[in-house]
Amino acid sequence: MQSRVLTLEEGKDPVRTNQSRVLPLRFLQVLLLFLGVGIAFSIFSMFLERYFRLQNVFPLIQSRIQPCFEERNTLERWVRPPSSLLHHMNDTELFWRASFVPLIKDYPFIRTPKMAFMFLTRGPLPLAPLWEKFFKGHEGLYSIYIHSLPSYDANFPPSSVFYQRQIPSQVAEWGRMSMCDAERRLLANALLDISNEWFVLLSEACIPLQNFGIVYRYVSRSRYSFIGAVDEPGPYGRGRYNSNMAPEVNISDWRKGSQWFEINRQLAVNIIEDSIYYPKFEDFCRPACYVDEHYFPTMLSIQSPHLLANRSLTWVDWSRGGAHPATFGKADITEQFFKRIFEGHTCTYNNQPLSVCYLFARKFAPSALEPLLEFAPKVFGF
Repeated sequence: MQSRVLTLEEGKDPVRTNQSRVLPLRFLQVLLLFLGVGIAFSIFSMFLERYFRLQNVFPLIQSRIQPCFEERNTLERWVRPPSSLLHHMNDTELFWRASFVPLIKDYPFIRTPKMAFMFLTRGPLPLAPLWEKFFKGHEGLYSIYIHSLPSYDANFPPSSVFYQRQIPSQVAEWGRMSMCDAERRLLANALLDISNEWFVLLSEACIPLQNFGIVYRYVSRSRYSFIGAVDEPGPYGRGRYNSNMAPEVNISDWRKGSQWFEINRQLAVNIIEDSIYYPKFEDFCRPACYVDEHYFPTMLSIQSPHLLANRSLTWVDWSRGGAHPATFGKADITEQFFKRIFEGHTCTYNNQPLSVCYLFARKFAPSALEPLLEFAPKVFGF
């Protein structure tokens, strides 16, 4: 019995030993299988992630490059006017940018020449409703630019032709070089629009004397630009000359004229690119030498006398005397007043005598607006 039991006990041990060896081997095989699958899945996931990432990135890169390629190969970016008059250029940068001139005169696109109306003001435009009537119906033939005090914020409605037409400005003092700087700033901003061909300087006290069609034809068909340049021998002419201006400006070159002008694109570029005469006038033409009456007339008479009509298109009344012309209010606006402006004048237009000599007039007070609007259809034709 004892031996049988022993035999039975000895027979159990070999079975237990084989099971203990088989189970760890299978467990190890399963573990290695899961590990292999995990590694394969990880490699596959990394490949998919990289593939889709490239697919997502590549269109982005392509979309960024494509507009630049199209922009470089289109003429539109060079000929379209700025979408906004606000910019961060200083005067040096602005004048440099505005001085770009095409050497080929024939334009390779359809260009409708425009008139740039440049308003040099202190603040509001009290006669704006009259100008609104003047411009109405002539979109595409004009541009408007306003240089006011930097602190002034215009509140024209979106429907107004003056809406968002202010340019970056600086303080301009009467009789000082800062006044000419403001005028040059207006010209430079207007030159950024390549369609602007003629440039008219106006103030908040100016009014139009003719309808837009007459003004546009008068200016566009003229062979000359309109700026006064007179050799005046008295104390208010040659008497203001400073010999320190020589040799760039001699006394025989000295001219005087109205601040209010109309010039073509060529002369506008000449004004904003000038670095020869500007320092002389800045240093040696100070009150009682009023630089805004002498700088442009003298410089343009030296450079391009053959392009000047040597008269202004803006009517003013100096008959009352003093340092400033007469100002007209509500009581002055009568039919007799307009006869005084329109009749009895003869001037030269394209070397021929003409009775229409003035297209604009100044100085008009805000109180004159109501009667001016009443007279506009009959007298001005708009």
